[in-house]
Amino acid sequence: MLVLLSACFAPAPTEPPAPAPVADRARVAPVEVVDPAGRRVVAVGDLHGDREASVATLRLAGLIDEQERWIGGETVFVQTGDVTDRGPDSKGVMDLVRSLVEPARAAGGEVVLLNGNHEVMNLQGDWRYVSEGDLAGFGGREARKAAFAEGGEYGRWLTQLPVVAKVGSTVFAHGGITDTFAELGVDGLNALARQHYLDTPGPLGHPIHGDAGPTWYRGYAQDSEATACPILERALATLGATRMVVGHTAQRTGEPLVRCGGRFTVIDIGISAAYGYHPGAWELLGDDARMLLSTGPRDLPDPSPVASPAAPE
Repeated sequence: MLVLLSACFAPAPTEPPAPAPVADRARVAPVEVVDPAGRRVVAVGDLHGDREASVATLRLAGLIDEQERWIGGETVFVQTGDVTDRGPDSKGVMDLVRSLVEPARAAGGEVVLLNGNHEVMNLQGDWRYVSEGDLAGFGGREARKAAFAEGGEYGRWLTQLPVVAKVGSTVFAHGGITDTFAELGVDGLNALARQHYLDTPGPLGHPIHGDAGPTWYRGYAQDSEATACPILERALATLGATRMVVGHTAQRTGEPLVRCGGRFTVIDIGISAAYGYHPGAWELLGDDARMLLSTGPRDLPDPSPVASPAAPE
């Protein structure tokens, strides 16, 4: 299968800096691999065009203040994709998350933004989940189409973004990384994804953006653990990681889904009002993960260390 795929394919400032002008934000190189070096890691799942819920989540996580300025200091913030569609303000959510990139770096932190399947759908012209309010936010259908085109403001930005990131020993994706795709590595996966963002959608597109690709895969979330966990273990071993954190498969209860002994976590907890309005974020301090919810923090299971091979006699 891999052969076939390959053939196809510093201290925080006392005054947070003002957001960069929109025209400059897209020039900031995206981040794909980060060494947190003891820094706090925060990840947020699907935001789906809900700017109000996005702001509430980022404030809950201590990343922005009342003026929506970065106050996360050296935190590494990961957003796992699907900021677009369903809600009324994809533009507002995209502008919000990318406005944090440069202020975070200036404070010694990092913002890692991934594409989900809905970003890819928009790039490929699949607008089934675009709301009327979202169209109006861009000034109409034609203006939105131009904005998401290859040369448009949001098209240029989104086609630069990765679909996979690794922060320390945690790998992030929107849907999940199968063992087969893991063999391409983080850099290989992202290079292939970028090459095919603008493909024809559906079966005619490249497998990297298909049902088993990292933006669409749901096997780890939906298959039995007896089936899913061995595949996950192989993928993590190949990627040199201990856990995988994703969005995509909505948990409408407002609670994360943790599987495979803490090695796999779904953090799409229905943040957007389209899924119930449940602000919340995943946090990692050292090796200890928890969810930050409006009801308070909740500890999550952490994967046990992988046993080292026995030394030869």
